Amino acid sequence: MDFSFLTTQSFWIKTIELLLALTILVVAHEFGHFLFAKLFKARVDKFYAFFNPNFSLFRIKRVDGKLRVRFFSSNIKDAVVEMKDEKGQVKKDEKGNTLYRPMTDQERAELPQGDWRRDPDNTEYGIGWIPLGGYCRIVGMVDETQSAADLATEPEPYEFRSKAPWKRLLIMLGGVLFNLLLAMIIYSGLMYTQGEHVIPFEKITLGMDFSDTAEKLGFRDGDIPVKADGHKLENLNDMNDLNDLIMAKEVTVLRNGKETTISIPKGYLSQLEADAKNDIQFMTVRMPVVVKSAMLNQGGEKAGLKEGDRMVAVNGVPTPSFTEFTAELTKNKGKNITLEFLRDGKSVTASNVPVDDAGKLGIQLASLQEVYDTKVLHYSFFRSIPRGIKMGVEQTIGYIKQLKMVFTPEGAKSVGSFGTIGSIFPSTWNWVGFWNITAFISIILAVMNVLPIPLLDGGHVMFLLYEIITGRQPSEKFQDIAMKIGMVLILALMLLAIGNDIIRFIIK
Repeated sequence: MDFSFLTTQSFWIKTIELLLALTILVVAHEFGHFLFAKLFKARVDKFYAFFNPNFSLFRIKRVDGKLRVRFFSSNIKDAVVEMKDEKGQVKKDEKGNTLYRPMTDQERAELPQGDWRRDPDNTEYGIGWIPLGGYCRIVGMVDETQSAADLATEPEPYEFRSKAPWKRLLIMLGGVLFNLLLAMIIYSGLMYTQGEHVIPFEKITLGMDFSDTAEKLGFRDGDIPVKADGHKLENLNDMNDLNDLIMAKEVTVLRNGKETTISIPKGYLSQLEADAKNDIQFMTVRMPVVVKSAMLNQGGEKAGLKEGDRMVAVNGVPTPSFTEFTAELTKNKGKNITLEFLRDGKSVTASNVPVDDAGKLGIQLASLQEVYDTKVLHYSFFRSIPRGIKMGVEQTIGYIKQLKMVFTPEGAKSVGSFGTIGSIFPSTWNWVGFWNITAFISIILAVMNVLPIPLLDGGHVMFLLYEIITGRQPSEKFQDIAMKIGMVLILALMLLAIGNDIIRFIIK
C-alpha cells in the first residue's frame, strides 16, 4: 500500500486547512451554547477548544479576583464531594459506583485561597491536546460530559435544568444558530472583498461536456441547460441551481439553438454517486482554448502564440473546445503539428509546432471568467451583508435537499470522515477557497446537529419540545439512556464514515 502521499506538500496543506476549519467551526458552535447560557445565568464550568483527557496545553480562570494561567497541566479535579445518607454512609448507585454531588458555594468558599475550584461563576477556558473539536460544559445538563448520576442532587437555580424550557431550548439551539451565522458572516466577507462571479448558463456558448451516465439520460455534448423542472437556471456558480439540475425530473436544454426537454428517470442518482467516487463529473464546461501565456522553449512559444490567441484546429481537425484540442494533442505526442488559431479575428497557421511527450504545448489557458461573458458583482460593506445572508440561506436549503440522499444505500456509501472532508480543501493555500469550504462545512455542521439524535443538539431539542408540549420533563435517567443510545448511533455513523474512507483509500 502506497503511503507516499504523507510526504507531499498538498497533504499537509489540506491537513492544516482541515484542522483550522474544524477549530473555527467548533469554537463558534460551542460559543453559541456558551453565550445563551451566560445570558440566562446558567453556569458554564469549562469552555475548551480541542479535547483535554488527563491534561491540557493551556487553561485560564479568574480565581479570587486574579487571572490564573497554567500551561501543560494535569486536569483539575472537579469540585465535587461524596454523597452520604442520614447515617453518614457513602451512597452508591445500582452498580456500586460512588455517587458525588457538586460542592455548595459555601464549601467552595472554604477552600484555600487560590484553589482553582473556587469562584464557580467564573468559567475555566482552555486548549486541549487532541485537535478534534471542543466542548462547553454547562452545569446541570446531561450530555457527553455529565450523566444522570452526576445530577443526582436537587437542581440549583444556576443549573441548566432549572431554567425555563424556552431558555434551555435557546441554549441548545445556540450552537446551530452560531454555525449558520458564521457561514453568513464568511459569505458576506467574501462578497465584500472578492465580489460575486455570475456565469449565466446561456452565456456558455459552447455548452457542456457530459459524462457517459448523463448521455444515457439523453444529454449531448454541447447542450446548454437552461431550466430544471421549469425553474430557470441563472448562474453556473450557484449551488442551488446545480442542485436543482441534478435533482430535477425534467431538464430543458438548448441544443443547436432550440429547446429540448429531457425526462430524468428515477434511480439514476446511484450511478452519479458511483461516478463521483471515480472523479467523473456529471458535466463540465466546454472551454474554448484561449492562450493566457506561453512557456519559454515550449511548443506554444515556438508557434509564436500570444495572449488572446484562440485555437481553431490541429492538423486540420477542428478543435472548438479544450476536449477536442487535448484529444488531438494526445494523438500527436512527441510529434510536430500544424496549428491553426485566431488572432484579432484573423486566422493564423503555424507549422512544425512540437508537442512534448506528455501531449502538451506548454501554454497557460485563460480562465472561465476570462473566456465567457461573465460578470463580477461588487458589493459595498452594507450591501454585502444581506447578500451573504441570502447565500447562507440558499446553501442551507440546497444542503437539506441533498441530505435525503444520505438515507439511501447509495448515499450511505458516500458518507465520509476527515479524509473525505479534508480532500475538498485546496491543495495549495488559497484563502478564498478555504473560507468558501469552511462556510459550507459550517452549514453542514448546523444541519447535522439538529437531527433528532440523542447526544446531538437535535436530541436535546426533541426532549425540550416534548416538555413544552406535555408540560412534563423526561427523567434524567431516561435522558441518560437516550444519550447512550445516541452515542452508539454516532459511533456507528463514525465507523461507517471512517470505513468508507479506508475503502476509498485502498481502492485508490
